[in-house]
Amino acid sequence: MSQSRLKIFTGNSNRPLAEEICRSIGEPLGEATVTSFPDGESFVKINENVRGQDVFIIQSTCPPTNHNLVELLIMIDAARRASAQRITAVLPFYGYARQDRKDQPRVPITAKLVANLIVAAGATRVLTMDLHSQQIQGFFDIPVDHLFASPVFFEHFAKIKTANLVVCSPDVGGMKMAAAYADVLGTGLALVAKKRKSATKVEAINVVGEVEGCDVLLVDDITETAGTLTAAAKILREHGARSIRAAVSHCILNEVAIERLKGGLIDELITTNSTPVKPDGLPVTVLSIASLLGEAIQRINTNESVTSLFRVKGF
Repeated sequence: MSQSRLKIFTGNSNRPLAEEICRSIGEPLGEATVTSFPDGESFVKINENVRGQDVFIIQSTCPPTNHNLVELLIMIDAARRASAQRITAVLPFYGYARQDRKDQPRVPITAKLVANLIVAAGATRVLTMDLHSQQIQGFFDIPVDHLFASPVFFEHFAKIKTANLVVCSPDVGGMKMAAAYADVLGTGLALVAKKRKSATKVEAINVVGEVEGCDVLLVDDITETAGTLTAAAKILREHGARSIRAAVSHCILNEVAIERLKGGLIDELITTNSTPVKPDGLPVTVLSIASLLGEAIQRINTNESVTSLFRVKGF
């Protein structure tokens, strides 16, 4: 499949990222009308010919989550009915990923339902980044290219390396990610044991590992209320941490998170533009994943391997 048949479209969830992706690979962003009727129904019209084309639709399912998800589904259906040859749903952030198992009676597995919807709409491939749970790839009956933001973070950390850096996971579930970061950065490893009291409240119980006098790097895949991060930062401060940074792939900061970040427990929150993030005076640094996704889109378009995108430069 030649690269000239590549067409990239975007919904309204994160248009600046889509534009940056297109600039990074020298391709124009396709013209599409994506609006809402007065009653809230989404309307989509693809304004150029996509018959026989390799179509990529970029849409993060971030807040307003349901609206952005439906936009994505309708855009996929529009491309399918316009006879696109292949349709790749590009989800820099895959919403509903935390609902990936039946952990209490009479609850759905919504991450699987969303996968079913994307396939039913007509997607033939999915490109996503840093899923909350790796097994979500298995929820799809179509190919899934799962990228990691870690190479982007590592390039950033190469400039700010310190002699006494310690990578810390804010909970047990993130230990695998934290261990990978510690391995690449050549640092110590720590863990904060936590107990969740509600969807917005978290209590840190203990710290495993030596953090006294160290610069701590907390790593996580997603933060919404910053409860896990600030609870971990508080107990790390109590155990003598000198400074605390947090590296989080997806930031969906609500008002509760903003107030917590203003508290000063975290010196810097480093994240990506997988979802729209406005620092607004907060200690937030936003790294771009546009070139990473752009390279992946080009490789999928030309049927090349995306494995090399996992290699880390500078380490």
